[in-house]
Amino acid sequence: MNLVATCDPANAHYVMSSNFENFLKGPEYKQMFDILGDGIFNSELDLWKNQRIAAQGFLRHHLFHQFLLRTSRDKVEMGLMPIIDHAAKHGLVINLEDIFQRFTFDSAFLFSMAVHDSEQAIFYRHVKPRSFTKLQKWLNIGQEGKYKKASKVVDDVLSEYICQKRKEVNKLNQQLVSKDGVDILTSYITEKESTGLKCDDKFLRDTALNMIIAATDTTSTALTWFTWLVSKHPIVENKIIEELESKIPIGETKWRRLFNVDEVKNLVYLHGALCEALRLYPPVPFNHKEPVKPDIVPSGHLVHPKTKILFCMYSMGRMKSIWGEDCYEFKPERWINERGEIKHEPSYKFLSFGAGPRICLGKETSFIQMKAVASALIYNDRIHVMEETPVVSAVSSVLHTENGLMTRISKRWE
Repeated sequence: MNLVATCDPANAHYVMSSNFENFLKGPEYKQMFDILGDGIFNSELDLWKNQRIAAQGFLRHHLFHQFLLRTSRDKVEMGLMPIIDHAAKHGLVINLEDIFQRFTFDSAFLFSMAVHDSEQAIFYRHVKPRSFTKLQKWLNIGQEGKYKKASKVVDDVLSEYICQKRKEVNKLNQQLVSKDGVDILTSYITEKESTGLKCDDKFLRDTALNMIIAATDTTSTALTWFTWLVSKHPIVENKIIEELESKIPIGETKWRRLFNVDEVKNLVYLHGALCEALRLYPPVPFNHKEPVKPDIVPSGHLVHPKTKILFCMYSMGRMKSIWGEDCYEFKPERWINERGEIKHEPSYKFLSFGAGPRICLGKETSFIQMKAVASALIYNDRIHVMEETPVVSAVSSVLHTENGLMTRISKRWE
């Protein structure tokens, strides 16, 4: 297969937006990411359109919004912070990346490890000859051997979860609709007639896994790199704390506290710091498309069907021609305009959430979750990264760290 690797925003805009209909993910993409089945990441044309319309409706529904607000707060208060407090009290060294993954996955450790093994194998499918990966698969060895085992774990866990969810829906029926809101999988099961989709167990399995990877794995990865960058930049850390303190009611003593969504959703500097981390360390470091018909992209390259156009988001975030001479610096001010408001960059320049019709549906959901975690962690605790464990990116289709984020936590307010 021919390959065109590009970091040109004009090419990204052309392929992902202005001439979107002529560029699909293609059959090879689906083969590489076959663990995702026919979910929204892999699907094309009408199947993709129908799934996107349905997902968009659920994500915008007030019941899902209620569910998101409740679970985001509860997870921080009852899941994340007790672990952080315990580590701080006993002076433990903890892997924050692992904790973020468990926090966002809300699932068994074996399941999250299976997803990571599959992501690593998917990366190697991009760089190894297909004949090599097919041989590994046939012999059940190497990355493909791990991938096969990982796929079985994923299938078994999701099958059990879907079975339990169906029983829950059948038992509770209309009682599911409450002030606490409704999750997406429940919505698909209860409103299958209105979606026009075939909501059998395979569809629910594919949908659940796509949502898990889109909404949790990438979020935990983004939080890991954000936390590491902030720990290395005390001036940025102090500015985030000052911004959080500005939201504390007058007269309230400065002490350990959690911030609600309304308090943090419009914080400009925190938002800029998160965007800057996503620019330098995009959770999904590359993406690719294939043309349906021969075409010429803005850079002047002629591309034919079966030509893989590879977009390197990691490289794009570090190019002087796109971000200026200071592109390697962690600089949240980059995302703040002269009026002190959030500066919105074009999606084809800042590709962490994709661009065009396939832009990430869960962008706002992701920011809500990241701000809930970041505000609680930075305001209440000091994070000391263990220098003896280097923080470097792993070889994977999602930008995890190779060695984790080993840290020691101390309480800020005592």
